[in-house]
Amino acid sequence: MAQRRDVDDSIADATLALLRTKGPRSVTVEAVAARSGIAKTTIYRRYSDRRDMLAAALSRVTTPEPLAVDAQPADRLRWLIHDAVKTIEVGIGFGGLAAMLTDDDPDFTKLFRRILARQRAELEAVIDAAKADGTFRDDVDGSTLVDAIVGAHIAERARTGRVAAGWEARLFDLFWPIVQGGPNEQS
Repeated sequence: MAQRRDVDDSIADATLALLRTKGPRSVTVEAVAARSGIAKTTIYRRYSDRRDMLAAALSRVTTPEPLAVDAQPADRLRWLIHDAVKTIEVGIGFGGLAAMLTDDDPDFTKLFRRILARQRAELEAVIDAAKADGTFRDDVDGSTLVDAIVGAHIAERARTGRVAAGWEARLFDLFWPIVQGGPNEQS
């Protein structure tokens, strides 16, 4: 079982590395085999084609880490910021994002948008729970909040060529007063 997980991790790591550095068209079974050192036959036993391989790798980085049950109110927003941008940072990278925005590889774009919809639903569920318990204001629109976080991340990278140290903390400082539930809303 551990060996299978190691092989799956190696395939996913190679898939994501190719995606981040060379874009979705570079992700082929042959390229992943060459980069990972895993035989093509082994890859084909696990995935029927590049689309399945991409879906598995992308699902790993778009599945939010569980939020701690005892997370403090402010930690919920920190978690949300971290998980919303993780998909770009350790997932598709800015090369994959550019390919998606330009629809360079329509199959990839369609696949990734479907995966992003699942991720967004999971993030919005956390936002809804935070609204229900008074951590976040009742009128916070979860979809807009996620878009604002991801958009700010993309803008930071576009503006400076990188995402500066402390960016997540600065974004938290900007958003916390806006989304924080008031004394009448907190339980």
